[in-house]
Amino acid sequence: MSRPGNTTHVTDSTDSVDAIEGVDTTEDRSDRGQPRPSGLENTRMPSAAERTRTLVQSTCSAVLLIPGLTTAGFDQLVPLDRSVGPEGDLFLEFPADSPAVRAATRAQDDELTAVLEITDVAPVSVPHRIRGRGWISGWLTSVPGMAGPGRMMLRLETGEAYVDDLWGAQDVEPEEFRDAAADPLVAHEAELLQHLHAAHGEQVALLCGLLGERADGSCAAHRPSVVPVALDRHGLRVRFCEADGRCFDARFEFPEPVRDVTGLRHAMHTLFEAAAR
Repeated sequence: MSRPGNTTHVTDSTDSVDAIEGVDTTEDRSDRGQPRPSGLENTRMPSAAERTRTLVQSTCSAVLLIPGLTTAGFDQLVPLDRSVGPEGDLFLEFPADSPAVRAATRAQDDELTAVLEITDVAPVSVPHRIRGRGWISGWLTSVPGMAGPGRMMLRLETGEAYVDDLWGAQDVEPEEFRDAAADPLVAHEAELLQHLHAAHGEQVALLCGLLGERADGSCAAHRPSVVPVALDRHGLRVRFCEADGRCFDARFEFPEPVRDVTGLRHAMHTLFEAAAR
């Protein structure tokens, strides 16, 4: 199978700065303009396999791409539900009359390749809103008897995976995908980011003061817009966008990884207290 995607890194035109302890700022960008972190050797980050599992188990939009199936509409190839089995295979539920189901049924013992493409869009309004994409490639078969009336379950045996997101682009081996766990905040991230943006915008804006030298150059003079753009067990990523359209990301790490929303509340309280000093 061919690699589902590729990415070239370019450098922003703004000057790089040294990040203070616990904060990682970035000037690197993907080929679609997304800010990406630099100095990752000092940053706790989820693995590529964990990020891919998180995408699969999130509510991000997904579409099943089947070579040769050109007449089906996009909405006909969107799974009604998706999950990951113990061996790392994907189970995708479709209406029984879906073109994907007909293709898998007709293939029978023949190998039918397919790719599940997942697109992650930030749940808040922000420049460069697409946060990333993931691809899981493999072989598609139907699994009768696993879905309710009028539906059919399809199994996508994972052959390879690839993620291209805010952290970077990387291949994921099937065994790594099988053994990885989704981020514990995945079910709550969208709601939490929207709440932070709507109800705690002033506190989020104060995080600019934790950027060291960057705070003197950007925050005081230009007052950039500040939007929380991503959240996981290790920390919060915030996007700062200046009046001239330039954006940079800063990631604020928690003292230790959080396990649930209760732990997150404590970590955010500590972070806001530090910014208010």
